[in-house]
Amino acid sequence: MLKRFEVENYKGFADRLVWDFSAGDYAFNRNLVHNGLVNSALVYGRNGSGKTSLGLALFDITLHLTDKSRISGIDLQNYTNLYHPGKHVSFSYTFLFENAVVRYEYQKSGPDSLIYEKLTINNELWLDYDDSDTGTKFIHPDLKVNQNINQIDSRLSILKYIYRNTPANRIPLLTEMFRFCKNMFWYRGLSEGNPYAGFENGNASLEEAICQSGKVNEFEGFLHDHGIDHRLQFETVNGEHRLFACFPTDDQSRTMQKVSFAAIASSGTLALLLFFFCKIVAFNSISFLFIDDFDAYFHFDLSERIIHILNNESSFQSVVTTHRTSLMHNSLTRPDCCYILTGTRIANLNHATNRELREAHNLEKLYISGEFNDIE
Repeated sequence: MLKRFEVENYKGFADRLVWDFSAGDYAFNRNLVHNGLVNSALVYGRNGSGKTSLGLALFDITLHLTDKSRISGIDLQNYTNLYHPGKHVSFSYTFLFENAVVRYEYQKSGPDSLIYEKLTINNELWLDYDDSDTGTKFIHPDLKVNQNINQIDSRLSILKYIYRNTPANRIPLLTEMFRFCKNMFWYRGLSEGNPYAGFENGNASLEEAICQSGKVNEFEGFLHDHGIDHRLQFETVNGEHRLFACFPTDDQSRTMQKVSFAAIASSGTLALLLFFFCKIVAFNSISFLFIDDFDAYFHFDLSERIIHILNNESSFQSVVTTHRTSLMHNSLTRPDCCYILTGTRIANLNHATNRELREAHNLEKLYISGEFNDIE
């Protein structure tokens, strides 16, 4: 699980931003916490506070440690903070695997320019590699491979190269970290085209993926459960599977009129399509899910339904960004699972006030009344 994330000089984050997933000591909604870490989180913040940038920063690790391709629609422009264009961008990830702590940190001068990386396992140094001519180049003996490290492209991760050339499971904690990073999944529910990153489905469209999974009836039932009464059917059009909504021409006729699902689906319904794809394809294997503006097109009742689904998943950590304060309720979340981002700091509610927050408190009312303004 991800225990702590730090980023500095990335996009709007000029100073070091520290995101701590350590959970508090609350006796309710214990399913939202696993191994003492927040497992299901909500992130709030004013417009422009950096919620989207936070997700992209967190998923930067997938760009150079995994083979996940970049998905169109993800903005990597202005990678370095504009106030400090000559300063390196720094990232730090602290993972907790069982009782072991793995910390991986690195620096970049751009999206494809990795210049420094460091790995520690249970406070023992395993890698400290500076790509400059005079920089430190320490590699733990158990990590060394026969190939000449100095011949590696300077833009590539030394750790990734070593891992690829190390016998499988020789270093289980390193394998676990790479598995975690490989199975991270980010997507945005607001933008046209629903860009996503991390856990991939190749080049298949979402409709094609659902068809291939054999989950058409399940998707139809999923829509019905959320108030969308469409009868669905897949057909092959020009060699591709296309999803259609079917409507009877009248009450007595068995004739069905078919219309492209994408042509009549609302923005909210299309957002549900992407969530369903994530649920059936990724929920069994992802490690970390980040949904940016997850409920931008959802009715408040649907937003709560989606949160309930995520809260009941214990096999991965989930984070959603939202502006919907009605979700800030102890029937759905907890003070330690609800974060506020300001652009310079991110903290959960129990660290954003001197008040002792309890289950009976109305978190939404406190938020609107300015109880947590110390962080904002």
